Amino acid sequence: MIKNAPYKFVEFDSFSYQFGPRNGPQNSYDSKTGNYQYVDDRDSLVKSNLRLTKDDLLYLHRKAAMLGFWDFPVNETGDSVKTGRQPLRYIIEFKYKRKSKRVTFDQNYEGDPKLIDANEKMIKEVELVMGQAEARQKK
Repeated sequence: MIKNAPYKFVEFDSFSYQFGPRNGPQNSYDSKTGNYQYVDDRDSLVKSNLRLTKDDLLYLHRKAAMLGFWDFPVNETGDSVKTGRQPLRYIIEFKYKRKSKRVTFDQNYEGDPKLIDANEKMIKEVELVMGQAEARQKK
């Protein structure tokens, strides 16, 4: 399955991840530049440089293939804000030499529960890898 995937790791270029309120994700990461910015628990914007290893990126590529990321709809946004608070928006993009896949997922998306679960698992994997990279970098 992985060998026949439309997105091959040998053609991998970069990975980006953004999340935050629907009106504009404030937290972002780009593997090509290593630029990482996020709003901390004191509402301060923190900018740093975070480098993911080739193994980290290969792990994310394989998780994406395993979870069916290549088949996710591009637009998985919620219709409106029903609870009064802004749902989070996640944008995950894998760029390859000949093509790329970008998925926008809102926390209040009301689609297939299996698709929502797969999106949430992908987000957890991304955050896990980035957290491990941050921990390695602080040593």
